[in-house]
Amino acid sequence: MSTSKLMTIGAFARATGLTPGALRFYADSSLLEPARIDETTGYRYYAPGQLEQAEVIRSLRQIDMPLDMIGSVLAGDGAQIDRHVTALTDRARLAARSAAAVHATLDTESRTTMFTVNGPVLAAAFDQTLTATSHHPEHPVLGGVYLEWRDGTLTMTATDRFRLVSRSLVTKATEGEHEWTAVVDGDDLRSAVQTVRQHHRVQVDRTPSAVIFRPGDVRAGILAAQFPDYRAMLGALPDVTTRIVVAKSSLLSMFDTENEYIYFATSGMDATVSGPDVDMAFAVTTLYPAVVAALGPDVMIDVSGPEYPVVIRSADSGDLTTLAMPVDRKLLLSRS
Repeated sequence: MSTSKLMTIGAFARATGLTPGALRFYADSSLLEPARIDETTGYRYYAPGQLEQAEVIRSLRQIDMPLDMIGSVLAGDGAQIDRHVTALTDRARLAARSAAAVHATLDTESRTTMFTVNGPVLAAAFDQTLTATSHHPEHPVLGGVYLEWRDGTLTMTATDRFRLVSRSLVTKATEGEHEWTAVVDGDDLRSAVQTVRQHHRVQVDRTPSAVIFRPGDVRAGILAAQFPDYRAMLGALPDVTTRIVVAKSSLLSMFDTENEYIYFATSGMDATVSGPDVDMAFAVTTLYPAVVAALGPDVMIDVSGPEYPVVIRSADSGDLTTLAMPVDRKLLLSRS
């Protein structure tokens, strides 16, 4: 291949995201040798067909794969990738257990027991709330759950900006302080739920940096973030114009569809409706989690208008409130 069809090491580096130094290192390691080296100048040239191989090497190095294993992958042994990821996962679990043990030792003196609660009930409440968390690089608070503990009641609230879920349950408080709030890491809570669910009674402790669930001493870190004033958000909604009380099972039957959106009309619905009929549309990914997580057999839906979020409430062993934002029905019809 003529030099005119090759790429200089600088151009190849820019195209692959690798530095020239890294390319020389991989060449010396026999992973990615240049297509040509000028005997007079020593300049290195790469073929366009080597871009994919360079991308593979870069991706594998990002997960700390050793050079010899990368060589095996490039030779066709793709199973090395799975073996390496398994080893990384095992090391991460070991690191998490070690960190938890160290934290438990360091936090012993500053740990405060807040309350005890039924483990399966608490786990289910976290499951319901966590459906409204999301990962957003500019808004890390959306990945957290806002915990409020006051007068023996624990309230858990989360929002992804399209939906808001607030769940409360009664706890058995210990002696001492009876008021505390924090935004807790949602991913940590998901991990903790597996342990919490396995115990009939769970003790919930707090430290300046985490919430701890015992038995198990599993931790959920506290985020340095301020949660939106969701109560002000609820209070700012216009007056309810239509209230619907409907069986949860009836709502769930609406989702037996392949459509991306649910058209929600009270006319003809087997429900108790107070106020004018409503005709709205929701994304399935927004409305379904609100309905499936509802407590008890009945759901109450308050509607303030087609441009406002509906408030979905249910109650049984505590209460659950969800805000779900509708979509513009006229816009959907114009697309069809």
